[in-house]
Amino acid sequence: MKLYSISDGPPSIACLQLLKALDIKYELIDMDFGKGEHMTKEYEKLNPQKEIPTLVDNDLIMGESYNFSQIISHNAILQYLADQYDTSGKLYPKEPKLRAIVNHRLCFNLAFYYRNICEYTLMPIFFDYERTPLGLKKMKIALDTFNSYLQRENSEYAAGNTLTIADFPLITATMCLEVIDFKLDAWPYVAKWYDNFKHKHPDLWEIAAEGMRKLAYFEKHPPDLSHMEHPIHPVRKSA
Repeated sequence: MKLYSISDGPPSIACLQLLKALDIKYELIDMDFGKGEHMTKEYEKLNPQKEIPTLVDNDLIMGESYNFSQIISHNAILQYLADQYDTSGKLYPKEPKLRAIVNHRLCFNLAFYYRNICEYTLMPIFFDYERTPLGLKKMKIALDTFNSYLQRENSEYAAGNTLTIADFPLITATMCLEVIDFKLDAWPYVAKWYDNFKHKHPDLWEIAAEGMRKLAYFEKHPPDLSHMEHPIHPVRKSA
């Protein structure tokens, strides 16, 4: 098994957390986003979307990504790994109602939660975007919604009272708020869930924390990507 990954990318971090939780041996291929290694013809053969991460498991090639402004498969690697390798059956339960909640949280994160958080927190770090009042409003609406789900279910984790694959992408999305020092005081159920994950799963959280530290550095020292052409996003021009 191989995982093509970047250590500060939330989708990559979610996959790394699950691989750690499942204790799966794999080869980590660390991609250099700044050098545009994901834009090469060689990588395009693995992932035509030219996004990161990509999982290769024998003859299966699975590209997972969130292309910031476009919705692309963000859940497939997590679902596959849990179905294939989780012998406990807890991380992605097969009982229809339990699985439906996990699937809902995965889709909620993909289409709404991470999207709105990412556009406000990460996009202005790497590309020529600004943080706007509208972007902040959309991000707060996403937090309001997640807070309501956690309050309604009164659950310890995102999709119940046990850790599931839904927690990993939601944790890595929420991590982006910490990158820009955005406080969760107005969303107590989100804050409680987030802190609970940190305390109960320190080994999994450290994977996210490492990526967060790198993103926090880039927040203060935006990388110069003016040399890299991107087919979708406007690249910030160098000074």
